[in-house]
Amino acid sequence: MIKGGKDYLDFRAVLIMLILNSLWGFNYIAVKYSIQGLSPIFTSALRSIIASICGIIYCVGRREKLFHTDIRLFHGFIVGLLFGVEFACIYVGLLYTDAARSIIFVNTSPFIVAVGAHFLLKGDRLTITKMAGLVLAFAGVFIVFGGRPTTARPSMFLGDLLQLIAGFLWGLTTLYIKRFMAEKVHPIHTFLYQLVFSVPVLIGLSLLLEPHWIRKIDQIIIASVFYQSVIVAFFSLLIWFSLIHKYPVGRLSAFTFFGPIFGVFFGTLILGEEFTFSLMIGLPMVCLGIFLVNWRKSTPNHPRTGKTDGLEV
Repeated sequence: MIKGGKDYLDFRAVLIMLILNSLWGFNYIAVKYSIQGLSPIFTSALRSIIASICGIIYCVGRREKLFHTDIRLFHGFIVGLLFGVEFACIYVGLLYTDAARSIIFVNTSPFIVAVGAHFLLKGDRLTITKMAGLVLAFAGVFIVFGGRPTTARPSMFLGDLLQLIAGFLWGLTTLYIKRFMAEKVHPIHTFLYQLVFSVPVLIGLSLLLEPHWIRKIDQIIIASVFYQSVIVAFFSLLIWFSLIHKYPVGRLSAFTFFGPIFGVFFGTLILGEEFTFSLMIGLPMVCLGIFLVNWRKSTPNHPRTGKTDGLEV
C-alpha cells in the first residue's frame, strides 16, 4: 500500500491511463506533421524549449527549487544529454520510417531497462515472467523490422535503426536515473533537467546537421508543435506524476502497452500508413511483452521520473 494512496487501480486511474496513452501514441503523428515544415532536430529543440518554460513557470509557481548546486546537477546534465540525443534520433528517424513502426521500436526501452537492471541495479532481478516478456517482445520487434510496407524505400532501414537507437538511449537514461538520481531528487527536477539540458544538445546538433530550420509554417504545424510541447511533454507528464504518487507505479506502467496500440492505430487511420502483416503479428507480441516486463505486485517507485520504470513521450 502506497502511503496516502491506493494499492489498486480504480476506474478513474484506468481511464486516465487510457487517455494518456492515446496522447502519447498520437504524439508520433504530430511529429510527422511538424517535420513537414520544420527540420526535425530543430523541432525537437523547440519542443524542449517550450516545455522547459512551462516547467520553470510551474516550479516557480509552486516555489520549488529549480536547480541543485551539487553532484545532482551534473547527473541532470548527463540525463539531459542522453535525452537530447534520444529525441534527435526519434525526430530524424520519423523522416524515413512510419509513425506506426517508430512507436514500436522506441518502446523497446522497457526491455533494455529490464536487462540492464538485472546486472547494474540491486534488487531488480530478471524473473521468469520478465524473461518471457523479453523473448516475446524482441521476437515481435524482429518480425516488425523484417516486414516492411510494400511502398517502403531503402531509407526506411535508417529510420527504423534510429528508432531502435532511441529506444536504447531511453532505456539507458532510465537506468542512469535509477542508479544515480532515484530518491535523491524530486520527480519534477528529473523532468526539468531532461528538458532544459537537452536544449543546448539539440540546438548544437541542429546547427551542425541542419542548414535550414524552417521550410514552411502553417496552422497545422504550429498546432502540432504546441501539442508535442505543452500537451504531451508538459501537461501529460504532470498528470503522470500525480498518478504515481497515488497508485502503484508497477500497475500503472503495465498499462503503457496501450501506447504502441494507439500509435499504430493513429498512424494507419490518420496518416494512411500500411498495416502490414508484420505489424499485425509483431504489435501484440511487443505489447504483451511490455505488460509482462512492467507488471509487479507492488512497486513504490518510478525511474524516468526520478523513481522506477521508464516512460517516453
